[in-house]
Amino acid sequence: MSEIRREVAGSKGRYLTEVDGHTAELTYSIASPALVIADHTGVPDAIRGSGVGIRLVERLVADARAEGFRIVPLCPFVNAQRRRHPDWADAFST
Repeated sequence: MSEIRREVAGSKGRYLTEVDGHTAELTYSIASPALVIADHTGVPDAIRGSGVGIRLVERLVADARAEGFRIVPLCPFVNAQRRRHPDWADAFST
């Protein structure tokens, strides 16, 4: 797996990484400096099950903690990971 890149353009952002020539991404909207809405995680079928999706969410959580914003998990995958990791509660908006 390659490193996870973060791209931001205006009020939209995404995390991207490549695995075996396939790109996985987690997209989000910036509602305010203190609130980010995770809206979609896309992992191509060819690399599903490789752990790339959870790595993208882990990076989002790490950035939320480091930068002081909270996450609204609109994306079903991000929300499922939030429920599986109660230790991430500080990074999510309730």
